[in-house]
Amino acid sequence: MQADYAEVQTVLTGEHSLTDAAEAHGTLTGSLCSAPGYRFEDWLLDILPEGQARPPSMPVLRALYRRTAGALTGPQMGFDLLLPDDGRPIIERAGALALWCQGFLYGLGLGVLRDAANMPGEVSEIVNDITEIGSAAVDTTQSEESNEAAYAELVEFIRVSVQVVFEELAPLRDPPASPGAPFH
Repeated sequence: MQADYAEVQTVLTGEHSLTDAAEAHGTLTGSLCSAPGYRFEDWLLDILPEGQARPPSMPVLRALYRRTAGALTGPQMGFDLLLPDDGRPIIERAGALALWCQGFLYGLGLGVLRDAANMPGEVSEIVNDITEIGSAAVDTTQSEESNEAAYAELVEFIRVSVQVVFEELAPLRDPPASPGAPFH
């Protein structure tokens, strides 16, 4: 099962979540990048008022969790942001992208990145860029084609940047076993 933005949004609305689908996915992604052992149940606690979903909502949310975790850990860089489809107005998609960025930064903060000084490699620069993108808006002085191109570039930049962050934070997320620790 592969849920799209509208389906996830409908589920979250039905669950009385105050989180938009894009922001919820950003939170999931940021947490998977930085929180050791981040589970599906942890994500529900972060995005739902009671921390639990009703049975009809579970398959959609669980599928999104699994798809996202699998894409981050998979070899093919198959990660994609959960955003409204391209048929939606650019202003709506840009707003969702901003919410996705905010959720991602929140998720990063839930894990090992509580202190900005501890960010390895390119992570600090990426976090700064995503922070700026999170406050960007559609430029009404530009043509629709120009805004579409800029949006597509930002989405691709974030998609690739997330993979970099995931890889850079792997040693912090999964610290090596201490000497003398049993192998599993």
